[in-house]
Amino acid sequence: MSIHPILFRLAAGLCVCVAATTAFAAGGGDHPLVGRYESSELVGRHVSAFDEVELMNGPITGDRGIGAPGWMRVEGRITLLYYRLPEGRSSLEVLRNYQASLEAKGFAIAFTCATSNGSCYETPAGRTPRTDPYSFALALDANPELPKLSGDFVRNHFGTNARHLLARRAGGDGTVYVSISLAEHAMGNHAIIRVVETKEMDSGKIGFVGADEMSQRIAADGRISLYGIHFDFDKDVVREDSRETLAEIAKVLRNQPDLRLAVVGHTDNQGGVAYNRDLSQRRAASVVRALANDHGIDTTRLKPRGAGADQPVAANDSEEGRAKNRRVELVRL
Repeated sequence: MSIHPILFRLAAGLCVCVAATTAFAAGGGDHPLVGRYESSELVGRHVSAFDEVELMNGPITGDRGIGAPGWMRVEGRITLLYYRLPEGRSSLEVLRNYQASLEAKGFAIAFTCATSNGSCYETPAGRTPRTDPYSFALALDANPELPKLSGDFVRNHFGTNARHLLARRAGGDGTVYVSISLAEHAMGNHAIIRVVETKEMDSGKIGFVGADEMSQRIAADGRISLYGIHFDFDKDVVREDSRETLAEIAKVLRNQPDLRLAVVGHTDNQGGVAYNRDLSQRRAASVVRALANDHGIDTTRLKPRGAGADQPVAANDSEEGRAKNRRVELVRL
């Protein structure tokens, strides 16, 4: 994609809000990694210190959730911004200015589309490409429902066309995603911008559990839930920051040569039942492999098991509760 030759300056006086807001408001500043298009007006802003959101990363069919084409779910600090765009500037010009600015900051463009040419939708063989902006807007404005824009549902601001861009930048402090959706309407154009800073997933809110505590809890209760074993979203590979907890598990097993454990993976209730069970089973098996390959633990002493979302320890109606449900449990056999 070519870049428009005119690149507008980013607005001055950008700020980062540290505390999460609980209400949707027009107050506050732009996001420093994104800025605003010149002469646009910030008309809505919401910050969540930690939550999850689905981002459009490919052509969509209209379905949502894990496994649906065109969607990815990410967790982290989420900043949602609404802008009213200036008259006389096309959505294409706005999109390409944002694209150039993000690329200059080290972002890679993961996906971009326009409903007018059908590139935002999957088109079955033999079918005419869909070009309506409302289907795109209806999917964008759901799960969870976006706060209203100027008193109306966000979907109703897409009248003649929609454009979309997803950008990604990985760094030592975590991966940042920027989702920009541009709504064209006879009454005026708007930008809906989400910034997700995934480093918030590693919040450090749950303390480290060592071998002594593991042994005591297993002896007293027959089980212990651990939150120090981490996986990337929708992945079953144990992350590097799990090494300390794995080493403590290995220490428990070496100190008690007769101990046998079930390694049970648990998920929250996001996604289908069968999918979650399979994912949790694969994650449990990965923990067993890591203990065998990195610590020499005999796999006959370990039984991987996937419980999916069937055994929650907290309500799944908040991110705090879902975080408690995402765990690896050791159960004495």
